[in-house]
Amino acid sequence: MENRFATMTRTAPSVLSTNKVIRNTYMLLSLTLAFSALTAGLSMAMGAPRLGIIVTLLGYFGLLFATSKFRNSSLGIVFVFALTGFMGFTLGPIISAYLSLPNGSSIVMQAMAGTAATFLGLSAYAVTTKKDFSFMGGFLMVGILVAFLAGLGAIFFEIPALSLTVSAAFVLLMSGLILFETSNIIHGGETNYIMATVSLFVSIFNLFTSLLHLLGFANNE
Repeated sequence: MENRFATMTRTAPSVLSTNKVIRNTYMLLSLTLAFSALTAGLSMAMGAPRLGIIVTLLGYFGLLFATSKFRNSSLGIVFVFALTGFMGFTLGPIISAYLSLPNGSSIVMQAMAGTAATFLGLSAYAVTTKKDFSFMGGFLMVGILVAFLAGLGAIFFEIPALSLTVSAAFVLLMSGLILFETSNIIHGGETNYIMATVSLFVSIFNLFTSLLHLLGFANNE
């Protein structure tokens, strides 16, 4: 009886801590998605050009490093919004390019709907089943690295077929990352809601842009 009581007292704080991380993560994720949409709209209204792959990568990894460095302080939240706002700003010219196409608005809406359905469905599955997807960590890390390098190759060497393959791979990898990160939060593997938010935001961002690319190709755009 004593051992059972001791187990319950150890488990209760852990459950409370996990619930707090989940609540804070999804609250911050909602705010960053809204802020990213705002900066994307601002970029579109300004008619901002694409920043280019070098500037985009430098901005992304620089802000990601700063976010990680200050993840345990209030300054980390500032860098989260800086990072997601920057990513939203880079997304604006891409969306504008698709909207300028004859069937562009339909493609963008389909990509948004597909992204929302995938994220909500996978998150709900991970939360309700409480399955542990930590075994996917190593595979996802290698897969994302390979896909990222292949994507750079497709850009620099202008290989459309490789670019489409990378987009398809990123849809699968980002779906896996959503399951992995949500499971990680639930089982206490991720205790920092700032980094959890960044991981889920990046998954949603890449999932949306990959679907946009694939749907554009499917619609002959």
